Amino acid sequence: MINRNASFAFNATRRRLIQGAAMGAATLAAPALVRAQSGPVIRIGFWPVAAGLPFYAAVEKGYFKEAGLNVEPLKFAGAQQVMEAMLAGRADGSANGTGSANLAIGEIASPGLFKIFASNPSNAKNVLDEFIVAKDSPIKSIADLKGKKVGSGPGIQNATLAKAVLERAGATGATVVELAISQHVAAVAAGQLDACYTLEPTGTVGRLNGTTRVLETGVIAKYVLGDPMAPWFGGSASLTTAFLKKHPEESKKFIAAYARGIELIRTKPAEARPFMKGYTAIEGPMTEEVPLAAYTLYNEFTASDIQYFQKFFDLFTDKGIFAQKVDVSSMLYKG
Repeated sequence: MINRNASFAFNATRRRLIQGAAMGAATLAAPALVRAQSGPVIRIGFWPVAAGLPFYAAVEKGYFKEAGLNVEPLKFAGAQQVMEAMLAGRADGSANGTGSANLAIGEIASPGLFKIFASNPSNAKNVLDEFIVAKDSPIKSIADLKGKKVGSGPGIQNATLAKAVLERAGATGATVVELAISQHVAAVAAGQLDACYTLEPTGTVGRLNGTTRVLETGVIAKYVLGDPMAPWFGGSASLTTAFLKKHPEESKKFIAAYARGIELIRTKPAEARPFMKGYTAIEGPMTEEVPLAAYTLYNEFTASDIQYFQKFFDLFTDKGIFAQKVDVSSMLYKG
């Protein structure tokens, strides 16, 4: 008498063995690139500002895939959420444009949390930060915002910087309201806010759709660092130290591939610009209008750069936002 259950179990086991062998053979026969991509998923947080372009370009140009890396972009509403995700272990790093001060707060909460391998300095020439007002607004300078209602991006870095600039520009009595950056143009155009401290591509979007105009650019360099051409390292790309230690080889490959994105912007900006599409609020021909931030890799920082970076952080210490002084040098990736 045939034991049907035993026969079924045997055939099922045989099928699994055959399938497993076939899959193993397919893996061995696969290109080395495909096999390498079976490594760790590298989860990188970003928020939709133009400064994140090196990351967007590296993803879309396939630089990470060419390095055999499996990179997962994670979009957040603000830089603070990116830092919180890293702190909670839900993200392995940040793209450029993530607020450096937000990262520093994570560093205070968990010393040695991450290392910055690239930053995006901006100023009056390499524009990222700006104040916008309605196209027909009578406001001519930041000082004219006395007693006005002013928006800022979400998170402690944006709000603190907006207040500092208003204070130092003489706009006393202004009220700062945090608002998602995607809503800045609409809020100003509708008269809900008198102005906004914002980041590109917001100013470009408002200018091209004819609803807002840029009041002043490079405001952090001018009012916080004391020189409109000083480098404001407002956003940074980083990897958590946990990922760096657990996956040293993948980390090096990731940074090298990311650096290719930076190099593309430096040498072929027109080729890089379209990659803002899908990552920011700007698309199509509008990408040609957005001013580009500069980028500094970990091995390119000068002593002067670090001094300006530290001066930026010291503002948050002076304002009581940082519970302790944060040393920029200790946060930089050493290679």
